[in-house]
Amino acid sequence: MSKIIFDKTSICILILSVLFLTSCSAPPAEFFDITVLNTNAFNDFASPDLARHINDETKEFPDIPSSKKKGDEAANTIKNKILYIEQSLEKIKKLDASGDEQKEIKDLSIALYEMVIPVFKNEYMAYAKLCDAQGNQGAKDALVNEIDLKYRARFEKSYDALMQKGKTYAAENDIQVNWGQ
Repeated sequence: MSKIIFDKTSICILILSVLFLTSCSAPPAEFFDITVLNTNAFNDFASPDLARHINDETKEFPDIPSSKKKGDEAANTIKNKILYIEQSLEKIKKLDASGDEQKEIKDLSIALYEMVIPVFKNEYMAYAKLCDAQGNQGAKDALVNEIDLKYRARFEKSYDALMQKGKTYAAENDIQVNWGQ
């Protein structure tokens, strides 16, 4: 009789252990979404498009009263983007990476996030404040050019490496992704 109880207990412990271990790691699609797809939040990093989007936050239209600005819209946009990116980075860091491929994707993703966050906090925030203050276009252009020269090549290299690993991972795990092609 005690042997049957021991066997049932062993089976219960085994089942609970398996459930616990599988619940610690995210399913492939969730891992992919968090580590790769969330980078869409800054895929225009160090580009004229991002600078234009930031500057557009300050545009007012005389015949549209609701477009009247307070003078901090661009800076608030950058603050919100920083918050989102930092939250996304924390989610990535908390993910369990099982296997070499997931570990490499996680590391590439963390490195990419850690590269862009300081630039958003410093250079892009300075640019946003200049836009909010309706600063000199020459000064704004110089800041955008400095960001481009200083960070664009390194960002594109890191971003492309993550995307290549992400494409392989998505294909291997039957994750449907529209890569915009």
